[in-house]
Amino acid sequence: MTSASITSQIEPNRDTDYETLLANLQRRVDALQGPLFTVHRPGLYDIFLAHLPDDQVQYNTCSACRQFVRRYGNLVTIAEDGTIQSALWHEDDAPGIYKEPVTTLRLLVENAPVDGVFYDKATAWGQPVTGPWRHLAAQPPAALVFTRATQTPNQAWAEKAEDYRTLCRALADFTPEMLQTAVTLLRSESLYRSEKVLGVAEWLQQLHARRADTKHQILRDTLTWRAVATAPAGYCHPRSSMIGTLLDDIAAGMPYDDIAGRFKAKMHPLQYQRPQAAPKAGNIAQAEKVVAQLDAAGALARRFARVEEIQALWRPTPPRRPAAGAADGVFSHLLPAAKQPAGVSIPPTTITWVKFRDTVLSQAERIECKIVHGHNTYAALVTAADPNAPPILQWDREEQRNPFSWYLYHNGSPGSAWNLHEGSWVSVTAVALQPNLWGEQPLNHQGQGVLFVLEGARDMRPASAGAGLFPECLKAEFHGVRATIEAYSKRATIADAEQASACGLILQKSNAVAWNAHVRVAMAGSTVEYQIDRWD
Repeated sequence: MTSASITSQIEPNRDTDYETLLANLQRRVDALQGPLFTVHRPGLYDIFLAHLPDDQVQYNTCSACRQFVRRYGNLVTIAEDGTIQSALWHEDDAPGIYKEPVTTLRLLVENAPVDGVFYDKATAWGQPVTGPWRHLAAQPPAALVFTRATQTPNQAWAEKAEDYRTLCRALADFTPEMLQTAVTLLRSESLYRSEKVLGVAEWLQQLHARRADTKHQILRDTLTWRAVATAPAGYCHPRSSMIGTLLDDIAAGMPYDDIAGRFKAKMHPLQYQRPQAAPKAGNIAQAEKVVAQLDAAGALARRFARVEEIQALWRPTPPRRPAAGAADGVFSHLLPAAKQPAGVSIPPTTITWVKFRDTVLSQAERIECKIVHGHNTYAALVTAADPNAPPILQWDREEQRNPFSWYLYHNGSPGSAWNLHEGSWVSVTAVALQPNLWGEQPLNHQGQGVLFVLEGARDMRPASAGAGLFPECLKAEFHGVRATIEAYSKRATIADAEQASACGLILQKSNAVAWNAHVRVAMAGSTVEYQIDRWD
C-alpha cells in the first residue's frame, strides 16, 4: 500500500474537505520521527464525531475509522524540553467541518498523561479503502516500523514500561549530590576503566537536573518517558549496574581509597559483565533462540584481520621510485652515488598520544616501534569470518558495517608471544584507533585506544584467545545469554592465524599500568625518537 493509494481514488466517497484531511494526515505522518509515545485518552473517536455538525455524524460514522483512531489517535511526540505534540492531529490540516473535531482531539491528546512507548510492525496504519469507501489511514515511514527480531511490539512495550518504573525508583534513591560526586570521580579518570560508567552517570545527572527544573509532576514524567525511549541499553537499570554500586558506596560515606578499590575489583576485565559460572541448559536454549531470531548462526565465527582491511589513521609513505630511464644508459653504472641528506639525530622526547597524533603523525614518513623487554600490551584485530553475517557488535550497523574487534591478554604478554624479538625495532605498518572509535558514531564508552600495527606481529598462541568475543561488546539482544556466549567464545578458535597482519601494540586510555611505547619516526630527513607515556 502506498500513500498515493490512500489519498487518490477515482470516486471518493467524501467531499473535498475530507480529501484534504486525508492528504494532510499522510503528510504529517511522513514527517514523523521516532520515538513515538501513547497517552491515556480513551473515547477519541466518539469525541471526534460529537464535534461534527449533527447532519454529518452518521455520514462520518465508520468502524474502520474508529479502529484507526482507537489504535493511533493517541500517538504523541515528546520534545527535548518535555513538550508533547500530537502525532496526527493539527487544526492546520483540517479544513471546513473537520477543524473543530481535529482541534479538540489535539488539545485532549496533548494534555493527557503519557503511558507508554509506541511500537507497531504494521506497514500501513488503518484500512485505507474498503470498496468505494475511503477511511482515516496512513502509511508510516520505514523507520517507525518495528522490525526487531528478538521481540514482539508488545514485549518491547512491556520492557520500556519496566524501564520507566525502574528508572523512577533509581532517581528517587540517588540524589543530585551523589550523582555529582560520582561524575566528578569518573571524569577525574582516577577510577579504573571509568569510561565504561561515565556515560550513564552523566545521563542520570542530566535527567535529574531536567526533572528538577520543573515543579509539574506530569512534565517530570514526560521527560522520564522520553529518556527511557532514547536511552542506550542498560542505562535505565542503574541499580543493577556498576553506577549503582558506585553510588551506593558514595551514599555509605566510604573513603576514596575504599571506593576506588571496590570499583577496580568489579571493573576487572575478567569480571566486568563476564559470567563466572558455566551456562545452564535454559540459557543455552535461549541463546539458540536468539541466534535463530537474529539469523546470526554464522556471525559468531571470527578470523584474524589483515592490515589492508582496517580503517587507519596513518600508513607509511610509499618509497619514491627512480625516474624512468635514469639508470638505462650504457655508462649509468659509473655515475656517482646520490648524496643522502645527513639525518639529524634528536634526543628522545616524552609525549602524549594526543599531541603525537596532532603534531607528529601527519608528518611521519615511517614509524618504527621498539620491542621492550618484558610484558607489554600487544593485541590483535579480528573480524567476522563471514562478511555477510549480520552485525553482533554494538558498533557494527547495517547502514555502516564495522565487524572488527580486538583482544589482548590481561597483564600483557612478552614480545616473543607475538613473533617479535625483544630489543629490536619493528616497522609500523599502520596506526589505527580501536574499532569502536571508527566511523561517524564512535562508542567512547567502550574505551579509547590506539593500535600501532607491527610488521610480522601475530599471536603465537591463538588458541588461548578463544573467539575473542566479549559480552560487554555485543548488542543488547545477547545480554541475557552472555553466559552461553562466554562459554562459546572460550572454546572456539579464530581462523586465519597465519594470515594475521593487523596485530601490534595497543595503547589504551584506561590502562592500569604506565604505557611503555618507544617509537622512532622518520620525517623530513630527520629521525626522532618518542616515548608515548599516556593518552593526554
